[in-house]
Amino acid sequence: MILDTSAIVAVVLEEDGYERMRDALAEFQTSAAGTPTLAEAGIVLTAKLGFRSRALLVQFIDSTGVISVPFGEEHWREAISAHARFGKGRHPARLNLGDCMTYAVAKLAKEPLLTLDRGFAHTDLELV
Repeated sequence: MILDTSAIVAVVLEEDGYERMRDALAEFQTSAAGTPTLAEAGIVLTAKLGFRSRALLVQFIDSTGVISVPFGEEHWREAISAHARFGKGRHPARLNLGDCMTYAVAKLAKEPLLTLDRGFAHTDLELV
């Protein structure tokens, strides 16, 4: 299972819907997130909580065993394709840059995506 920024932030901050995210993390044996997603989650958390958020993100990753997926050439090529197919102004999914990178990681891994972002329901990814 691949995690989206919205899922990570929801669990760390215990936002609406975090219970479903937390339960899915417990249910799946393996969960991962692309390095751009982890960076985006860190930026979002820092904007909300300040610099202490880095420790919270590291604690989340350590406690859940989330694997960091390096973002390579295949990923950026798939992200470009995702934007062409599902990007804002092109498709009801309205994927932004971060979404396209998350899409690429999930698509290439052939894993379902854990997200609170409703836009992904308009893509061809399996969602958790």
